[in-house]
Amino acid sequence: MDTRGQYGSGGDTPDPVGSDPAAPGFVTRGILDPATYYYRRVLVDAVRAVDAARALPGVSHVAVIGNSQGGGIALAVAGLVPDLAAVMVSAPFLCDVPRALAITDADPYGEIVRYLAVHRGAADQALRTLSYVDGVHHARRATAPALFATGLRDTVCPPSTVFAAHNAYAAQREIAVYPYNHHEGGEAHHTARQLAWLASRLCTT
Repeated sequence: MDTRGQYGSGGDTPDPVGSDPAAPGFVTRGILDPATYYYRRVLVDAVRAVDAARALPGVSHVAVIGNSQGGGIALAVAGLVPDLAAVMVSAPFLCDVPRALAITDADPYGEIVRYLAVHRGAADQALRTLSYVDGVHHARRATAPALFATGLRDTVCPPSTVFAAHNAYAAQREIAVYPYNHHEGGEAHHTARQLAWLASRLCTT
């Protein structure tokens, strides 16, 4: 999925919606209201991407897969869309956000920290908005089997936040843990594991 407004990675989809003052980046755009929050629009895009995939001729199974920001998006879709074949999320962003803010200053959570350092009275509003996109809450509604992954030295998406989403996940799930890896996780090693796991799921659904 082409994540709206994020041209730095070669994207082409604009985000025409404005927002109140925000920290540089995307995480605080519209953060004071769930209805105007940037990631609300992104998650709607992701749900519609699944609808588009299902409308293609010959499609019988749809899985959602993502890493980091993509992992957070895929996890949200797992809670919002029924009848997925499988879910694979690695180092998912936007999971157990209060915990993440308490233990890391690394971006992109650092964007929220810098925003709240200036907007000192906005913490309750911001956290309320973030709760709507928090992967832990979406995980509780999931129905498809899931493969998670985390690197135990990850400061971008701390492993305890990934475990929070994994432990809350309502359907069958497992997690690959890489004790000596950071945000890059298991890289090609994990890709091979994902492909084998996904093949086993698609052969039995």
